[in-house]
Amino acid sequence: MKFSPEFKEAVLQLSEKEKDKLLIRLLKKDHNLVNRLYFELLDDKNVDDHRAIMEEHVLTRAKEIASYAKSLNHLKVIIRFLSGDIAEHVRVTKDKFGEVSLNLLMLNTVLKSSDPLFQKTNRNHASKFCLYVVTRTFRCLVLIKSMHEDLLLEFEEPLEELADLISEKPLLMQTAINHGLDMNWLNAENIPDDIAQIQKQIKAQGFLR
Repeated sequence: MKFSPEFKEAVLQLSEKEKDKLLIRLLKKDHNLVNRLYFELLDDKNVDDHRAIMEEHVLTRAKEIASYAKSLNHLKVIIRFLSGDIAEHVRVTKDKFGEVSLNLLMLNTVLKSSDPLFQKTNRNHASKFCLYVVTRTFRCLVLIKSMHEDLLLEFEEPLEELADLISEKPLLMQTAINHGLDMNWLNAENIPDDIAQIQKQIKAQGFLR
């Protein structure tokens, strides 16, 4: 939402007491803002500490999710809750590195634990989950390319693992091919400079949806 200069000026002219009341009222309605301010003002843990906590959470929950999912379609539904936990962590801490590393950890852990589901599924039931993996992988590549080149090596191992896991599963590999994901890109040094534009063009053609 954009505010006019006049509105901003009017708010700034409020008394400190009025501003305090408004702030408290707004905080009561915005859970994300409360968590963000708590992290910035009071939390004794830094971004790295919170990322380490989330890594343990992702490892544990990803294995649990894969173990009790009844099908790949069911897995796709429930994995979104774990994805939401990662998104919440990023919203609170602004952890751009963690946004990639945690998503790669989630994908790799789930794929390593979901072989039985792939063995008993059919193409129609697997399609939504496979598309979710490919779409999430594309997003990770776009985010990695936007980071400083010194960080690229940090993602080399998880990207290589993800490439192997995708290649081992024919339905997932075929989905990647159909939606324009080149396995060669799952190497930080091989990600195209225009990966964000490539992603947009593929979406414009009706894929990755």
